[in-house]
Amino acid sequence: MDLAYIPSPSTGVIHLGPIPLRGYAFCIIIGVFVAVWLGNKRWIARGGTAGTVADIAVWAVPFGLVGGRLYHVITDYQLYFSEGENWVDAFKIWEGGLGIWGAIALGAVGAWIGCRRRGIPLPAYADAIAPGIALAQAVGRWGNWFNQELYGKPTDLPWALKISAGANREAGLYHPTFLYESLWCIGVALLVIWADRRFKLGHGRAFALYVAAYCAGRGWIEYMRVDEAHHILGLRLNVWTAIVVFALAVVYMVVSAKVRPGREEIVEPKKDAGEPADTAGTDATDAADASGDKAAEDEPARDAAPQDEVPAEDAGTEDRHGAGNGAGAGGR
Repeated sequence: MDLAYIPSPSTGVIHLGPIPLRGYAFCIIIGVFVAVWLGNKRWIARGGTAGTVADIAVWAVPFGLVGGRLYHVITDYQLYFSEGENWVDAFKIWEGGLGIWGAIALGAVGAWIGCRRRGIPLPAYADAIAPGIALAQAVGRWGNWFNQELYGKPTDLPWALKISAGANREAGLYHPTFLYESLWCIGVALLVIWADRRFKLGHGRAFALYVAAYCAGRGWIEYMRVDEAHHILGLRLNVWTAIVVFALAVVYMVVSAKVRPGREEIVEPKKDAGEPADTAGTDATDAADASGDKAAEDEPARDAAPQDEVPAEDAGTEDRHGAGNGAGAGGR
């Protein structure tokens, strides 16, 4: 008798009337909010403007979801296009199936578009959002728990995951690989935050560190999984992907540190710098107003000057009546 194990939800869907509320979708949504929240704080700390991360996420998130789904469908095409399978299921993203490799790749394209529209360097944005992405993955992996998927080999450990019988799965106790990856992603986020503060990472190196650290963990976690997958030379496809991406991330960090050491001093152009024409117009208006005010101040002086001048023909009168005119001048 097993005295300790992690139970699985009996269902991953709760119906609120006719509306289905899916645990998988909630985990993805919460993860996105966490990534944007932390990314915004880090972006502001780097000298950026509040709200910029969310504005760019409007582009990155949809691209990432499409990329993640495409990677899953392409690498597990037999689940949707084999004999007896329904290809329409490829669009049912709520049933699970997002490949992080495709999500990051196509999400980066969306982020690039958003950054380009705002005049922001993509590497600086990637550095700010990197720990948030890791935390988003940590939260998102719990969606696999709701769907009872992506578990590992059978085990009798106290933290084994109990899986119930269902389509393409057998009841039993298995390694909770979703939990292993969730905890690993939290560790990756903390590592990136620490390293960024300690070494002032810039020009995309914080993001590269996140990628390398995640791949290192994904490699051994992927090796424990028992779900169906394509194999190359005895290793699962995702293990090879993790190895290749890890190597590329490390190479990028090394080369980038030599070519562009240090960190960006300015990550986002300020609003006044982005609108030179309007600023110039305002400055010109202010200058004109100032000139007008100066002229108004000088005008009484100009008007007063002629009043002090005495016509030549009245000079004698002025001399004869000096005392009276002097008193009158003091009265004005």
